[in-house]
Amino acid sequence: MRYAMIMAGGSGTRLWPMSREARPKQLIPFLGGKSLLELSATRLDGVVDADRRYICTNEAFRGAIRSSLPSFSDESILGEPTGRDTLNAVGFTAAILAKRDPNAVFAVLTADHVIEPQDVFARRLDVGFQLVERDPATLVTFGITPTYPATGYGYVERGDAIKGVDDAYVARRFVEKPDRETAEAYLATGHFSWNSGMFVFSAAKVLEAIRWYQPATADGLATIAAAWDTPRRKATLDSIYPSLLKISVDYGLMEPASRDDRLSIAVVPMALSWMDVGSWPTYAATMKADAQGNRAAATWTNLNSHHCLVVSDDPKHLIATVGCENLIVVHTNDATLVCRSDLAEQVKGVASKVPGQYR
Repeated sequence: MRYAMIMAGGSGTRLWPMSREARPKQLIPFLGGKSLLELSATRLDGVVDADRRYICTNEAFRGAIRSSLPSFSDESILGEPTGRDTLNAVGFTAAILAKRDPNAVFAVLTADHVIEPQDVFARRLDVGFQLVERDPATLVTFGITPTYPATGYGYVERGDAIKGVDDAYVARRFVEKPDRETAEAYLATGHFSWNSGMFVFSAAKVLEAIRWYQPATADGLATIAAAWDTPRRKATLDSIYPSLLKISVDYGLMEPASRDDRLSIAVVPMALSWMDVGSWPTYAATMKADAQGNRAAATWTNLNSHHCLVVSDDPKHLIATVGCENLIVVHTNDATLVCRSDLAEQVKGVASKVPGQYR
């Protein structure tokens, strides 16, 4: 049976001060009044039934998620006592699903992405499910058709076409973030995609693979699963989960799997609009610019400013700029950020330095 899990545990510090410890970026309704997490859940319509969708997140966000997405029950929110990176989010979900459905096949999505159009995404996700349903030893990753030689994304190279399914290929190799010249060469071949960080796995097979590559993690996940439907659930999870090796799914699973003949890796290309909203410049890219290159989600008055992003969560608060160039201005009820656009990556560092009540 088909399931889906949305990873929503990140803190989003590069989107401070809008994103906070108590309300991280995936819960901020700043995209047409909807949050990234809401958009991620809606994206599954037509592919995975609502009662088979899960969210893996920090336990501290459970209440906020229930309020924001009441269609998700407590049982469908897998709360991590502490973040242990993406391999453990995947393994945690697989352990619970396999306990309840030995034939479970699940998609792994993230709450960071803006993806359009939804119908194209749904069709390509369906292809991923078909591949794993046909052969549970297949690990499916989704590749985004690149539109420019990006140096901030990993890449996956497509090999031979897989017979019997629509536009799916053997994954030849994964490569880390390249330099500009290498990215341009990848783009020119037409055989490379951006690595999206989205997958489809058989729950049972991915647990078996974790046991091959990370046996201590597999033991811990098995202990958590054994206690899941007992009064020992919380105590076991709180005791075991923080001890699991902190490692990403790319390094802990996909990299060793790419060298393992017991498994096969398929890439399903997605020719659509895809954006990882992880910083103020990427948020700005979701908005239409005016004639001077400015973008605003605020009550704003401007005189001779160019290429600025202005954001506020208070429509009654007026922001005015005069002669500003390439600035990011973000206002909340208790903090304001003013930052040069080219230094936006350093917002994460500022967020770590502010007093605790502003984090």
